[in-house]
Amino acid sequence: MPLRATSPISAIIADDEELAREELKFLLAEIGGVEVLGTAANGLEALDLIARLEPALVFLDIQMPGLDGLGVLRRLRETGEEIPHIVFSTAWDQYAIEAFRLDAMDYILKPVDRERLAETVERARRMVAAQPPESPVESVDEEPESEKGRMPNFTRLVVRAGPRNLVVDQKELVYATIDDGVITLVTSQTEGQSTYRTLEELQATLDPEVFWRAHRSYVVNLNRVREITPWFKSTWQLKMDDKRNSEIPVSRTQSRRLREMLNL
Repeated sequence: MPLRATSPISAIIADDEELAREELKFLLAEIGGVEVLGTAANGLEALDLIARLEPALVFLDIQMPGLDGLGVLRRLRETGEEIPHIVFSTAWDQYAIEAFRLDAMDYILKPVDRERLAETVERARRMVAAQPPESPVESVDEEPESEKGRMPNFTRLVVRAGPRNLVVDQKELVYATIDDGVITLVTSQTEGQSTYRTLEELQATLDPEVFWRAHRSYVVNLNRVREITPWFKSTWQLKMDDKRNSEIPVSRTQSRRLREMLNL
């Protein structure tokens, strides 16, 4: 994304109701730290703005003419490119599970509460700050000076296992998966639920040199992969070294990257 946390977070708003667009824009201006680059009245306009303006954050209504908010997110995911952080702002609560399954960052119900929106903006700010800055392509044999000695901001994770909140080092995480909006963390010794709401938010705290998004529903620790086996339609499957030797699918797009990384 072109803007960092030191600058206002770039955003667009897509809603078929003009009053809703203006109210959300007003609240964001009150909260501060967000620059609304443009607004859209339907899903197709939203896709056009996202392609042209490359915002870091997108507020989407669910029900819009032509292409609804969930359809916008599905189309963005189909491109295989990096997508903005998506926040659904809607009067309909029944789509929340599907939204989080598609890795939406947040889901806010109308009428939008200012304090609730401020929490979302702060979460987005943290996630944008955790993204590494863009840099020119470096030689694979030469480590950039800015990366030497750099450590991730967070090295500990909370795993909710029954009544217990276990604190583990992230290097112990074998993989994370999301299902029905719930993230499960699997470590070498235990497994339980994550305190994060989306895989994207979790991944922003992990070491990008170690943790890889193998599939839209899985983040894996590359150091804990035990075996790589061919799967269907030229994809691959990863066997992990947790207690159950879990098998993780690799998406078609990431299978191509895996072949390039390992010369398969």
